[in-house]
Amino acid sequence: MKRIVELSVIAAALAAAPLALAQPSGYAGPTASKAATKGKAGMTNAPLMTAKDLLAKGKDDQYARLQGKLVSHKDDEEYEFADASGKMTVEIDDDLFPQGVRIDQNTMVELVGEFDKDLVGEPTLDVKQIKVVTAAAGR
Repeated sequence: MKRIVELSVIAAALAAAPLALAQPSGYAGPTASKAATKGKAGMTNAPLMTAKDLLAKGKDDQYARLQGKLVSHKDDEEYEFADASGKMTVEIDDDLFPQGVRIDQNTMVELVGEFDKDLVGEPTLDVKQIKVVTAAAGR
């Protein structure tokens, strides 16, 4: 079953490759009016973690929250996330980005998602929610 999902993801990535190449730096959000609050009930209790701690101690399929920046767009729905502790790959569906909000490598974001730690390949956070974090005054 997992192999079918992987092949589906590869097929979708190949179909979307021309669109990914045309995407400018940063992301201004989708043009469609899909809600960016999709997800599961367990996400609201997700612990705030660092990238380093999640990679070192995270369990497969656990929910986690990360705060940091999307420093680069790697491929299709893959982005490189960084916080003060380190970097990791996150997967974000285009329809999860806040509509009309430009997110670039200088934008602080909070990601909530499900950690995917397979035996083969790099661990990732499959993002279910993304929001822009505004720094509180005096921080």
